Amino acid sequence: MPNPCLPAERNPKKMKSQSQISNPNKIPGKKSQYDLIERTAKFGENIIEFACNLPKNEINRPLVNQIVRSGTSIGANYMEADASVSKKDFENKVGIARKEARETMHWLRMIAKANSNKKNECRQLHKEAQELVWIFSSIINNSKKKK
Repeated sequence: MPNPCLPAERNPKKMKSQSQISNPNKIPGKKSQYDLIERTAKFGENIIEFACNLPKNEINRPLVNQIVRSGTSIGANYMEADASVSKKDFENKVGIARKEARETMHWLRMIAKANSNKKNECRQLHKEAQELVWIFSSIINNSKKKK
């Protein structure tokens, strides 16, 4: 696996296009149902790649720290939700994943402001984070309706 922190000219694996980000892998053996664990993991990987390619300076240092934490914890929290022991625990963990996705959207906005040359990449990642927020909101709403 290529190192995402290598400079782009030395790293054959480049940032995924929006079509790759919003078309996650399907769950093996299931018809047209998306694997949200894989989608959130890919999103976290894309955040890491993006962060590695930002200039290293005093402004970006705290922004990178924050976005890597929030962007990668979305998948971790969803994985915990997937392995939850109760409905309440499930809703709580999905809610945390949704909060982290929203926080990631905030950090992307700040990074775009600090790095005007990265606005398009920020926009792509922001769109995927927004889609994750909508998905998690729908999951929570549907879970609460079943009570």
